Amino acid sequence: MKITVDVDCTPEEARRFLGLPDLTPVHDAYVEKMRAMVSDGVTPEMFGDVMKSWGPMSEAGMNLWRQMLEQMSGKR
Repeated sequence: MKITVDVDCTPEEARRFLGLPDLTPVHDAYVEKMRAMVSDGVTPEMFGDVMKSWGPMSEAGMNLWRQMLEQMSGKR
């Protein structure tokens, strides 16, 4: 026997129901810092240093970011 239950709720309602913390202020601060970095004209090296300190990324993840930034800046 198979039973399917559909729950219609917003992400906020689901977060509260599951007891997860509201990380909206953290996300907003992170996005604002990223916007400031982009508008101030940072180098890919500075961006990589910030990503290493802010996010739990492996070396493979950092290589992916590095390649993306090099392609965007025209370096290769």
